[in-house]
Amino acid sequence: MNILIKRYFVRTRSLEEGMRIDQSIKDRLDRTLIARGTILDVYMIQSLQKLGIGGVYVSEGREDPVPEPKEPPLPPEIQKTIDKARKDDPAKVRLSESLKQRVSTGMQYLYNNTNDEHFANTSTRITNDLMKAINDNAAIAVDINALKTSDEYTFKHSVDVATMSMIIAKNMGYSQDDIHSIGIAGLLHDIGKSKVPLEILNKPAKLNDEEFKVMKHHTIFGYEIIKEKENFSKSIALAVLQHHEKMNGKGYPLGVKSNKISDFAKILSVVDVYDALVTERPYKKALSQRTAIEMIMSMTEELDIKAMKVFFQTVILYPVDTTVELSNGEKAKVVKNNDGSVLRPTVVSMSTGKVYNLTNDLSCANILIV
Repeated sequence: MNILIKRYFVRTRSLEEGMRIDQSIKDRLDRTLIARGTILDVYMIQSLQKLGIGGVYVSEGREDPVPEPKEPPLPPEIQKTIDKARKDDPAKVRLSESLKQRVSTGMQYLYNNTNDEHFANTSTRITNDLMKAINDNAAIAVDINALKTSDEYTFKHSVDVATMSMIIAKNMGYSQDDIHSIGIAGLLHDIGKSKVPLEILNKPAKLNDEEFKVMKHHTIFGYEIIKEKENFSKSIALAVLQHHEKMNGKGYPLGVKSNKISDFAKILSVVDVYDALVTERPYKKALSQRTAIEMIMSMTEELDIKAMKVFFQTVILYPVDTTVELSNGEKAKVVKNNDGSVLRPTVVSMSTGKVYNLTNDLSCANILIV
């Protein structure tokens, strides 16, 4: 590999859009705000100035890439079968690296400045960016492997929940205004955690009963933060308050049942549970996406059935053209995702050319993607 990189220090006031930062920018809790290697835009440069950072290292040039090994070409008759059965996935939301960094920096600001006069405007601007990404792609699906806005859990989780909830709302026929509102609610659903003591919030072990009682109060803290903002509707505040309520009345903070839970909160709850399950935390390992979806499927008494159904129609676990391994030992290419059957797409064996419709073909009932 030939290294052709030049690294040098630049005062923040001299930074220009398009420069590549060669260091990570972190906050006082060691959370990454801007990752090393990010291409700076105007918003990020302004954020560095607001943070009082005098200068940063940037780099020019590149490393000659090491070519990735290519899969050997398939026999023509198998490739022909794949091409014939292949159906493109629905349009998926795509977040540019610049947008991901801008959103992450904005989320950092929100969590540190809940009483600031610009809080509502910043929330709206982030949601506008996410909504534009959805509309620009005419997106009706989410590749749940591709969403990653930050290495910091709270920010990544909030943006994941917002983005997936907005697309679910879109697929449920919500108006543009309501989609925007649920986006804000998703971004801010955990904003109350900014009021939870750090020793509880960052505890690297499971919380005890008393600590968990304090943590559960974040829904009320969040509601109190949002209800004071004139720019936010009551539906946003209620969704933040209720996103941990359960259809059977065993949630918190109010313990209300399905007919008392807002529609926005029902959507947020499904996405919040899923994203929490697949994210690694200091006190727990991440579950596989397959296991998380199976757990969601089992939560029919706790989660709203309609929201769950649309969630399964919206998320794409195995994008078309992905190579997967089947429980019968064969490798296969995904050629079609079947509506509502996120775990069971149609695949073609790369060794025999056999088509396995894992959703509708009963002869495939005992075959799984492993």
